Amino acid sequence: MRLALVTDAWAPQVNGVVTTLVELVAELGREGHTVTVIEPGLFKTRPCPGYAGIDLAVRPGRKLNAMLDGLAFDAIHIATEGPLGWAARRYCLRHKLAFTTAFHTRFPEILQAALRVPLSWGYALFRHFHRPSSGVMVPTQAVLDLLRARGFRNLCRWTHGVDTRLFAFADQPAPLDRFANLPRPLSLFVGRVSYEKNIEIFLKADLPGTKIVCGVGPLEAKLKAAHPGVVWLGVLARPALAQVYASADRFVFPSRSETFGLVMLEAMACGTPVAAYPVDGPTEVLGQPNVGGVLHDDLVTAAEAALQVPRHKARQRALAFSWKAASELFVTHLVTARREPADRPVAPTVVTALSSNRHTM
Repeated sequence: MRLALVTDAWAPQVNGVVTTLVELVAELGREGHTVTVIEPGLFKTRPCPGYAGIDLAVRPGRKLNAMLDGLAFDAIHIATEGPLGWAARRYCLRHKLAFTTAFHTRFPEILQAALRVPLSWGYALFRHFHRPSSGVMVPTQAVLDLLRARGFRNLCRWTHGVDTRLFAFADQPAPLDRFANLPRPLSLFVGRVSYEKNIEIFLKADLPGTKIVCGVGPLEAKLKAAHPGVVWLGVLARPALAQVYASADRFVFPSRSETFGLVMLEAMACGTPVAAYPVDGPTEVLGQPNVGGVLHDDLVTAAEAALQVPRHKARQRALAFSWKAASELFVTHLVTARREPADRPVAPTVVTALSSNRHTM
């Protein structure tokens, strides 16, 4: 199968969507599929206003059209709703091509928190974007139900996975030199330091021991100044990040608007139990009953109880998610683009190599 994947989220951006797509492309390649990734690095870009670390393609339509004209593909998947996503959507509609999309991030909530855009306006815009899609892939049943209630159609579930070899199990919090003199327990947060992550709830929580934050984002400078006692690690390469997960006593996830929460799976794969609110993403990841951690309406209560969760149970829950199963499910949701393959070979500038220094949030 030859797939054209169009995405506004790709390395060197650091977030869960990038990790998901990079892992998906790698697994599809191992299964013998050919994937051409069209991503912002192939275009002139500018930083996303108010969201440092995210570069968006500037007026990509003409170049993207030429790229797709030169490709032989069986299916096209539009992964994001940014400038490249909108340009690819226009291309498909103009050429009467079927395509699939994905709803990775609850951007209407981000727009409301960052710019005070009414939630109904945000969902109306995204409903319009996804309306022509033959299949809108969503990570959880709860998100599917939410979107269905807001008038989205052609919804289908597509769960994600975790690299259980990279994020290796530690039956006890693994010693790490950089944390040797820090008071325990170590409470870890990994993710974008941004509006939708609700991170300030974690930073203000009355938790004994040491709080550690791994990530960057638009609120970083403000929160660093307000919480000098927190250990701020910035962005880490994935092997180093795996060591940090394994060294933590608990992983605290304060987001209330997560569609999935890949970082929770990565922590659990290392044996680190999760404390989170009983909302969509964490409920899906921790499972019922919650074997990978503790869900509670009070985050401090959840964090205290998470310390009693055996680390092997957190790992056991993570093993239920694999990239192989996720990629196979992804392929079943794709649709034939219904056009004759192009005579020209794939343009070499379109095929992007996977970075060897991938990061994740």
